Amino acid sequence: MTYESDVTDTHRVDWDAEAARFDAEPDHGLRDPRVRDAWAGRLRTWLPEPPADLLDLGCGTGSLALLAADQGHRVTGVDLSPAMLERARAKSAGRDAVFLTGDASAPPVGERRFDVVLVRHVLWALPDPGAALRRWRELLRPGGRLVLVEGVWGSVTPVGVSAVRLTALLAPLAGRPRIEPLSADPLLWGKEVTDERYAAVVEF
Repeated sequence: MTYESDVTDTHRVDWDAEAARFDAEPDHGLRDPRVRDAWAGRLRTWLPEPPADLLDLGCGTGSLALLAADQGHRVTGVDLSPAMLERARAKSAGRDAVFLTGDASAPPVGERRFDVVLVRHVLWALPDPGAALRRWRELLRPGGRLVLVEGVWGSVTPVGVSAVRLTALLAPLAGRPRIEPLSADPLLWGKEVTDERYAAVVEF
């Protein structure tokens, strides 16, 4: 996913430059049918019955957004990088999906409300994750849910949001997340991983 840790032109150019090779990562492009099926299976357990209105923030090249659209959901994707979104739109032909350029912290959706806000590998890079979570909560209809895929990566200088920290960030929103560990499923990542990776599903 594209990380909106700031919205400077330099930051945007960096992610535009990454767009051409972004999908080469197994869990980004989902080109391997086994990896794609693994993510599709997880989404079915995290999302409500279709059709639901789903907002994918920091959607990158749209891989998860399009999986959700394939499952019958109405999808809006938001990303800061025009080059990422160009690829997302190219892949979205025939699907119920639209893609908007914008910051995940303040998505350009006006007064629209959604049944699901889906965010993968974005929250950890935002300058104020608590404020982002509050905004995302406001974008949900009654009974809606947040689906957050996060983790902690790197052994020398780890970065990320641990499940413990995320649970604390969600507490003021009266959110009680269901934490689902993901590290032990190599099909999701196209390889074995040993760091902390998880999903948090929060229903309101």
